[in-house]
Amino acid sequence: MALKFNRWRWALLAVALAGGGLWAAAQGTSNAAYNPAKAHHTPTGFQNRYGGNEIKSQWEVIKWQATRSNPPLPDPPLPVVQPHFDVPGPSTTWLGHSTMLVQMGGLRFITDPHFSERASPVQWAGPKRIGPLPVAVNELPRLDVVLISHNHYDHLDAASVQALAAQAGGPPLFIVPLGVKAWFAEQGIQNVVELDWWDRHRVGEVEFVFTPAQHWSSRTPFDRRATLWGGFAALAPDFHLLYTGDTAYSPDFADIRAHFKAEQTQGGFDVALIPIGCYEPRWFMKNQHTNPAEAAQIHLDLGAKQSIGVHWGTLEGLCDEPLDQAPKDLAQARQALGVADNAFTTLRHGETRTWPTR
Repeated sequence: MALKFNRWRWALLAVALAGGGLWAAAQGTSNAAYNPAKAHHTPTGFQNRYGGNEIKSQWEVIKWQATRSNPPLPDPPLPVVQPHFDVPGPSTTWLGHSTMLVQMGGLRFITDPHFSERASPVQWAGPKRIGPLPVAVNELPRLDVVLISHNHYDHLDAASVQALAAQAGGPPLFIVPLGVKAWFAEQGIQNVVELDWWDRHRVGEVEFVFTPAQHWSSRTPFDRRATLWGGFAALAPDFHLLYTGDTAYSPDFADIRAHFKAEQTQGGFDVALIPIGCYEPRWFMKNQHTNPAEAAQIHLDLGAKQSIGVHWGTLEGLCDEPLDQAPKDLAQARQALGVADNAFTTLRHGETRTWPTR
């Protein structure tokens, strides 16, 4: 096997190992929230409900890094447009990767805010943002709630949450998975609620529910799966939204549909935010990230009225497919599964889309 490492690749591998993003390190933590009555709890952390708990060995990590290609960047670059936050009714604005600003139920909230140049424990190496930010973090409208799905660096960015905590008018409420509240306390952020799967927390007219997903968590070599991961349902009289968080394909999404069936008398989720990127190489990513075909199946499993693809087109070096490949593969998946073209789409960076009320 030919090693294709250059200095950048070695730096990326070092970041991956040091950050715990890909390294199968021994767990040295204990689970303060451990409840033996819950199958996804373990004494040292958490596990998935339907498998995918295998830990990649260090040799698998090195094999992936050693055989990676460098796909060309999109030419022309992916478009970036001006957001429109002051719109009536429910709306979603994609700010890149998994960061979506949502307006519904009289609230503004954001999913997994990431505004830094890199998704990494350091800013000199690691997956790098390609293209300009649609809006700077200090130019956002005031947020009521920030949703954090898990603690990987492309979803929990220290500089971004610190900036949001310092917003004018007081900090938003951060809603996070079990175990992540302690990290926020270390940052001096106290306005935090942490949830287990299926736990609920109401803010005004919006009820937030933490939902299961098939993934994992880590920020260091010693805390793999020490904190929980998942997605969020947001339920308001005018709109129902689901953000799946990072996930592999699993029966969790049929379970989510069944769990909320009694509350959704006007049909399923109005919009689902589903990851479609970071899926290659398949042998390495399958147990943690959906590809577009699996994302389209999640759309069907949820019975969502509309879905928007996230987790793509933003960070170079995160995975192996070209940054603009996911929407192309999604188009093929829609056709293969009989999903209407307008039922599962993507947004341009910065694009705001408005939605009808329930």
